[in-house]
Amino acid sequence: MGKGDAVVVGGGLAGTLAAGALLGHVDTVTLVERDRYPEQPAFRKGVPQGRHLHVFLSGGRRALEELFPGLNGELEAAGAHRLEAPRDVITKAPNGWQRRFHEGRHATTSCTRALFDATVRARVLAEAEGSGTRVEVLQGTEAIGLLGGADRVTGVRVRARDAGRTARELPADLVIDASGRGSRAPKWLAELGAPAPREEVVDAGIGYCTQMFRPAEPLDMVMVIQPRPDCPRGAAWSPVEGGNWLLTLSGVRGQHPPTESSEVLGFVKSLNEPTLYEHLRTCEPVSPPYGFRDTSNRRRHYDAPGALPEGFLAVSDAACTFNPIYGQGMAVAVLSGLALRRCLAESGLRPGFAATAQRAVARASDTAWLTAVGADRPYAADADTTPPGAAERLRSWYFGRLADRAAIDPVVGAAFRDVTYLAAGPSRLLSPGVALRTVLLPRVRGLTDPPLRVES
Repeated sequence: MGKGDAVVVGGGLAGTLAAGALLGHVDTVTLVERDRYPEQPAFRKGVPQGRHLHVFLSGGRRALEELFPGLNGELEAAGAHRLEAPRDVITKAPNGWQRRFHEGRHATTSCTRALFDATVRARVLAEAEGSGTRVEVLQGTEAIGLLGGADRVTGVRVRARDAGRTARELPADLVIDASGRGSRAPKWLAELGAPAPREEVVDAGIGYCTQMFRPAEPLDMVMVIQPRPDCPRGAAWSPVEGGNWLLTLSGVRGQHPPTESSEVLGFVKSLNEPTLYEHLRTCEPVSPPYGFRDTSNRRRHYDAPGALPEGFLAVSDAACTFNPIYGQGMAVAVLSGLALRRCLAESGLRPGFAATAQRAVARASDTAWLTAVGADRPYAADADTTPPGAAERLRSWYFGRLADRAAIDPVVGAAFRDVTYLAAGPSRLLSPGVALRTVLLPRVRGLTDPPLRVES
């Protein structure tokens, strides 16, 4: 008896990881990708955030190692940078600079999105050989609808994007939507008579731009400058492969960063952080700045009881997408892939699998959702934004005090990083030692100047 067939809509990182999770658990996987993959790592239209800074958080690194042992090392061998936070990552929070400890708890990866995607894709396709699962990649092909009915999805309608525009049907026991922020699954499900999922939206109106530079003398640290109420602008400066660094600038409505090279330094100067400004003056631009504006946090509750037909599953940005400025998306994609594999290992494609797997995938997004929404809520005033409930207001009050305390307190700071780097769940912030220090100790200021040396 066969194990079943799967179709994955979207051949980006989330789709590739979903295909990797399916290896050995289904007979065939058909990966449907609108674009065509470049022969060498390069930006492609299907990854609209691809030119921007991507940092792979420690929780994602650990999940990736469980899914594909040694893949973190392959990324570093290909030129990705391994960074320890907070030793190698100095952060200016709204209340000042955070102290620079060497905790040895949170390794992160910094590289271009193109390198990350290409390395993961090559590993997944290599592992498919001998896995017992046949993988077919349909490039230059778009999904145009679902097959089946309100109770069960039985496949996907696809169409070639070449001149012939040939359409055909792909039957499947499981369809995984990994098509990202632009997912059309709610419309497709409605066409089958299934209910549209309930959505939550928190939109701070943040826009950002990214420009690549080559430093004359690289810094020995990543710099992150967070927005604050009196200056709702931010910046991040981090190394990528090939001796280049990426500068990502951000700002809320009315404060969006420029997309003209001549205006970038002026925006950085407005942050009132001379160390970064003076350093950038010695760097050579190697690309123009590229802007991005679609940064709302949006969660589709496919995990709610009865919200999902059998045979359909939405992962990563197609189900829950975050403001990309916080760098959580790649880690959540890997955590979702790991959750999917664990569900498959427990039961295979039995009846009820989709609902079980969707709940597991939703749990993999919970921490990132809470932290991103908590950070964006103070700036969210859009008419489409879902208003906060009493529980969220209480969380925001507590999170604000905790974030301030984390800048200087080793105990609170360690817990804060465990959660924001997606290595622990939100309950870590409520442990007695952390909660007492957060609530009872006074709010404090961070450091006045950037910590150029690591504390012993």
